[in-house]
Amino acid sequence: MSSIVGKKRGNQTYYYLVESARVDGKPRIVDQQYLGSAEEVMARLSGAPAGSPSRTQHKKFGDVAAVWAVLGRLKVIETIDEVCGARRADATTSVGTYLALATLNRIVAPCSKSGFAQWWDTTAGPRFTKVPASATDHRRFWDAMNTLDTDTLAQVERKISATMVTEFGLDLSALALDMTNFATFIDTGNAKADLAQRGHAKQKRNDLRLVGLGLVVTRDGAIPIASHTYPGNRPDVTQFTTVLDELTARYRTLLTPHPDTDADTDAGPDADAGAGAGAGAGGGGQAMPTVVFDAGQNSEANFAHLADAGLHFVGSLPPSDFPDLLALPADVRRLVDPQAYPGLTAHPTRRVVFGADRRVVLTHSVNLHAKQSRGFDQTLAKTTRALTKLADTLARGKTRRDRTAVLANIAGITKARWVNRVLTTTLTGDIPAQMRLTWHIDQGARDALETELFGKRLLVTDHDDWTPAEIVAGYRSQNDVESGFRQLKDPHVVGFSPMFHWTDSKIRVHVFYCVLALAIAHLMRREAHQAGLDLSVRELLDNLAGIQETVLLYPTGNKGRPRAQRILTDIDPTQQRLYDLFNLATYAPRR
Repeated sequence: MSSIVGKKRGNQTYYYLVESARVDGKPRIVDQQYLGSAEEVMARLSGAPAGSPSRTQHKKFGDVAAVWAVLGRLKVIETIDEVCGARRADATTSVGTYLALATLNRIVAPCSKSGFAQWWDTTAGPRFTKVPASATDHRRFWDAMNTLDTDTLAQVERKISATMVTEFGLDLSALALDMTNFATFIDTGNAKADLAQRGHAKQKRNDLRLVGLGLVVTRDGAIPIASHTYPGNRPDVTQFTTVLDELTARYRTLLTPHPDTDADTDAGPDADAGAGAGAGAGGGGQAMPTVVFDAGQNSEANFAHLADAGLHFVGSLPPSDFPDLLALPADVRRLVDPQAYPGLTAHPTRRVVFGADRRVVLTHSVNLHAKQSRGFDQTLAKTTRALTKLADTLARGKTRRDRTAVLANIAGITKARWVNRVLTTTLTGDIPAQMRLTWHIDQGARDALETELFGKRLLVTDHDDWTPAEIVAGYRSQNDVESGFRQLKDPHVVGFSPMFHWTDSKIRVHVFYCVLALAIAHLMRREAHQAGLDLSVRELLDNLAGIQETVLLYPTGNKGRPRAQRILTDIDPTQQRLYDLFNLATYAPRR
């Protein structure tokens, strides 16, 4: 739709013909024409001559400039160029600049390297970064990516993580660990990409090869400080010790009293891992952190590795592994913290877990109970609808399948969690024309299931002195790393995909700047939150994206290029606070 809007500059108002449309579900200005001041508009309407721009351009500014500002605070370009020996991918732009640009693109508008130049031209970035257009060819990005091997990437990540901790004052006392996988665009074998393997796809892309990713994030803002890339066909639980070893080395590096030294250069995944005396202390005599993880990482070897590394932990256990705890009456549980956790009760006890006596806390959440109850009822309804359809098909004699095939069909329909505990099926007849299906839901079994399982969790920890509230708070930080993975799977903001790389080296670099993009996005959200702006990553970036740059192009006759004047669009109070928070005035056009 078209409309006329006025933008005030000083004491003068200037008018524009604006064309708006929805882009990615959000209203955006897609084009505008400068009309002039009120006097110029009146002169144009009366047929009198008046000077005005011949055309206008609309450039993305706020989100691009804010991300560039954080990249600068983290010294990303300088760090990468220092580690790479300031090697240049071409004559004008450094390796660090290319990776910084790739990171910026991942946050703002993820696209392929071949599409980067076109996108970059729609932003104000070329003006304040001084990156020439000739440098944005996709082949230049590939050249830059080829300069970083595994060791170089590890050094860069450690140095940038150290800068994050000091520059933003991150709390490292509790760290959440989790793993997932992402689809590549490799659908066949590739000898140059051992990382890309077929496995259990968590994004349901079973047609593509996968890359596994482990992340360690802070409880304070969900900031990634360590990552681990592994072949997509390896179970997550097998990568736990490797991530712990990297975390141990990384943590000690981050707490080193002199972070500007090169003492971390030789620190690798195995450095100091499991060291005897002093294994429970980090750099500078600091205690090692508490690692939070879910039940998918449980194994006797992994728990032993935690102890050897001197790491504290909070994890979870499958409730069904301890039926005696599930059978305890509700009155043994006590409220945890009515204000922080309304409706949450807990019962601390001890049990043998993976061969050792450990502290275990049984919790029950009223909210989780209600959610699981509703979810199970929906599952039952879906199951009975499918059984009804199958029963109707059998009753009409419309199947040619034998009894074994029909039984297999029934098993598939009723395979959902807990269904077979409350629902029984009966198939009569031996030949297709005679087979009939009935079923029954046992309400008593349904009630017993609800009493036994719904709303309950089992938490396990080595913190004998922590209160149930502290243990619950520690475990719930696991949500932070899961939210990070969900963010990486958002195709529009901080997206991991698309990933069109066909070699292990480029895949690892891609993972590096995607994880860095996630860290920067969460740092920005954390900064906004501390400033009193409670915004999600998407809301934050949408508000910043609303701060745009208008380029007014004035004709100069036959004397060369048009004269350009740049102004920012009007901004609302929230955008103004973000403008000030991220110091966007540094990158704004000069009048």
